[in-house]
Amino acid sequence: MSFAHPRALRTALIFLCALGAGHAVAADTAPAQNQLPPIASFFSNSNFGGALLSPSGKYLAVKVGLATGAVPTDPSIATHDRLAVIELSSNAIRIVAQFQDADIGNVQWVNNERLVYNATDNSLAPGDVRYAPGLFAVNADGSGFRRLARRNASLLTRMDERNILPWHTYMFSQRGSQDSDSIIVRNVQFNDREIQNVSLLRLNTVTGRSTELSQTGDAKDWWLDQQGVPRLSTSVDQDIRTIHYLDPATAEWRDVAKFNHYRPGKNSFTPLGFGADGILYVRARGERDKAALYTFDLLKNKLSDAPLFAIEEFDFNGSVIMDGRTLLGVRYRGEAVDTLWFDPGMKALQAEIDAQLPNTINLLSAPVKQATPWLLIESYSDVQPSNYLLYNREKKTFRPIGGARPTIVPAQMSPQQLVHYRARDGRSIPAWLTLPAAQNKNLPMVVLAHDGPFARGNSWGWDARTQFLASRGYAVLEPEYRGSAGRGLAHMNAGYKQWGLKMQDDLADGTRWAIAEGYADPARICIAGAGYGGYATLMGLIKDPELYRCGIDWRGVTDIKLLYTGSWLYTSDISDGSKQYAMPVFIGDPLKDAEQLKATSPLLLADKLKQPLLMAYGGADKLVPLNHGLKFRDAVQAHNKQVEWIEYPEEGHGWSLPATRIDFWTRVEKFLARNIGTP
Repeated sequence: MSFAHPRALRTALIFLCALGAGHAVAADTAPAQNQLPPIASFFSNSNFGGALLSPSGKYLAVKVGLATGAVPTDPSIATHDRLAVIELSSNAIRIVAQFQDADIGNVQWVNNERLVYNATDNSLAPGDVRYAPGLFAVNADGSGFRRLARRNASLLTRMDERNILPWHTYMFSQRGSQDSDSIIVRNVQFNDREIQNVSLLRLNTVTGRSTELSQTGDAKDWWLDQQGVPRLSTSVDQDIRTIHYLDPATAEWRDVAKFNHYRPGKNSFTPLGFGADGILYVRARGERDKAALYTFDLLKNKLSDAPLFAIEEFDFNGSVIMDGRTLLGVRYRGEAVDTLWFDPGMKALQAEIDAQLPNTINLLSAPVKQATPWLLIESYSDVQPSNYLLYNREKKTFRPIGGARPTIVPAQMSPQQLVHYRARDGRSIPAWLTLPAAQNKNLPMVVLAHDGPFARGNSWGWDARTQFLASRGYAVLEPEYRGSAGRGLAHMNAGYKQWGLKMQDDLADGTRWAIAEGYADPARICIAGAGYGGYATLMGLIKDPELYRCGIDWRGVTDIKLLYTGSWLYTSDISDGSKQYAMPVFIGDPLKDAEQLKATSPLLLADKLKQPLLMAYGGADKLVPLNHGLKFRDAVQAHNKQVEWIEYPEEGHGWSLPATRIDFWTRVEKFLARNIGTP
C-alpha cells in the first residue's frame, strides 16, 4: 500500500478533468459515424469505477484508472485503479489511496471525513486470484491510513499484523449510523466451500480494535436498525429459513418467521431494512402472484394487509431509500431500473432533473445528511451507458463526473423494446427485441437465451453484448422464457422441470414469431447463450434444426446429470443443499426423473447436432466445470467437424479479463459472419 506520487497525482488530475468534459470526450475519441464501433469499446474494463457522496455531501469519492489501452511512461505512476476524493466546494482533487499490486475494490464512507475500502485485481482471472480483499481505511485528505484486515490466509503472523483482523473479514453492505470512526464488518466462517456462519464485529477504523456483537449461532445474513444495532438475522437448516429478531423490549432473540428457503411462498419474505420506530420493510408476495414492497409487523409477526408499492407486470425487486428515520423512496427494477419517491421534495427534484435530461433514466442519490446542495445522478438509457453527474439544486446546474464507457456514441447504438408473443400453449412470453437502427426487416438474427435459468434476464438499458451484436447488423431477441424470475410466481413455476421441453419451446416460438413479424430472415438465425443459455443453445440446435443455422455456447451445461455428480477432477461449487432441495424441484430428480433427464441431455444427443458450433469454457469455472465442455466437444466432433473450441484456462463462470472478452467476441463476430452473413 502506498500513497500517490506527485506525478501520479498530476496524471489523475488530468484524467478527472477529462472525465469532467463529459460528452466532449466521447465525441473526440469515438469512431466516425460510418465506422463500426471497435470491440474494445464494448468489452474493455471501464476506466471509471463510479462515485459515492460522503454522508454530508462535502466530498465525492471516485475510483479512477488509466484510460483504456493507455500505458504510463513513468514507472512511478500506478496502472491500477486508484481512490480519489473531490472536495465539492473547491473542486480540489486528491488521490488518497492506491495499491502497487491491486486495484481499489469496494468503497464506503465511515463518516464525513473517513473511508474504508478493500482490494481487487482487475488484471486477474479467477484461477489466478491468490489474495483475499483485505480491509483498509484512510481519511478524505489522504492521512490516517490503517490496515484493518489481512489479504492472505497465512498461518504465520508478522509482528506488524498481530492486531489485524483475519483474511475472512469482509465489508458489510449496510452503512450504519456513519457518525463515528467505527463500522460493522462481517466475519465469515467457511465449511469446505460453503458459508457456515457469519458473525458481526464493530471495528474502529482508527485504532483497529474490534468487538464482537451479539450472535444467533448459525446466522447467514444480518440487518441493522436505524441506530446501527444488529436487529435481524436469518439462518438456514436443511430447506427451512428462519428469521430471528432481537426484541428491544426483552433484549432477547426470538423467531418471527419460518418458510421454505428454496421455494418462495405466501409466507416467505426478504428483509430490506428498518425505518422509523422499528418498521421493517420487506419484499414479499403474500397472496399475490408478483412480489411487492410490504411492511412486516414484528409484534404480530405478520405482513401488512396491502403492499406499499407494487409493479403491475413485474416482481418488485429493489431497495428502500432512507434519510435518517424517513422512507424517502424505493429503487426498483421493473422494465428498467428506476425510482419511486414518496418524499415530496425528492419527487419534485426528480421531475426537475428529468425535464432537463429527458432522454435518459436519471437515478438520484442524495447525501444522508443533506448539508450541501449536491445530488449525484447516474443517467442511462438503452443506447447510452451510465454517465455520472453532480446537480446543484440551488444553482440548477450540472457538473459531469465521468462515464462508464465514454467512447460509446449513442447515435451508433440501437433502441431496445419490450415485446410479447404467444407460446404454443397460449402462455404470453415477454422478450427484449433490439433492431439495428439502419434496418428493421428481414435481418440476420441472434436469439440470446439468458443464464440462470430461474433468474431475471435483461431489462431496458445499455447492454454490451446486445449492442455489440446490433452494431454488427444483427437483430437480437432475448426471450424471458417460462422459468425466468421477475415476472411473477406463476411464470417462474411454469418452468419447473421444463429444461429442454416447454422452456425450449418458448425460445423456438419466439424465433418463429420474429420470422412471422418480418424481423428475422428464416435462413440466417443463430442461437446463443451462456450457462443455461448454453444448454438451451445446444438443445435448440438438436431439437429445432430447421430454425437455427448455427449456435454459440459459452460455459453451457451439457448434461444435467453432471450437475449432480460432478467429477473427481473438476470441483463444483453448487451447494449440497441446492442439490438436495432445489434442483430436484426446479430441474428434475436424478432418480425419479431419470428418463426425462436422459431425453433432454445434449451430451447424450450430440450425434444429432449437425450445424456449426462455437464453444468456449473457463478452466477455473466451478459452477459449470470444464468437463461439461470437454465431454460434449469430444462427443459432437465425432459426428460434426464444424465445431470451434476455445478454452480460457484461468477464467471462471464469466469472462473477467478484457483480453478474454475481446478475444471471445472477436471470434463470435467472425463466426456469425461466416454462418449467417455480414449484413
